[in-house]
Amino acid sequence: MISCLGTVRLVGGSSVFEGRVEINRGGAWGTICDDNWGIEEAQVVCREIGHGGAVAAFGSAHFGQGSGTIWLNNVDCAGNEDSLSTCPLLSDVTNTCTHADDAGVQCRGW
Repeated sequence: MISCLGTVRLVGGSSVFEGRVEINRGGAWGTICDDNWGIEEAQVVCREIGHGGAVAAFGSAHFGQGSGTIWLNNVDCAGNEDSLSTCPLLSDVTNTCTHADDAGVQCRGW
């Protein structure tokens, strides 16, 4: 199943409330590395795509490996941001990440 709103989507989950987090940059979908990925970042993703808060954050390609570019690494959200794009990055270097490190979330349903 795929849940998508604008530039963020969840792919590979068993419902629209969970999946690998993918973001769109310049028309190309890619993934996020799980370095520093936690419940705060998951909260922001779930809010951004219009779901309830986050139940869990996943790493190690829990929902399968994506393809394309790994767009972000070391995202550092406080958890109250409206969009992943407003969260600071501890580092934008993704050369240590592979798709085996893709981040995922499980959101609360309504």
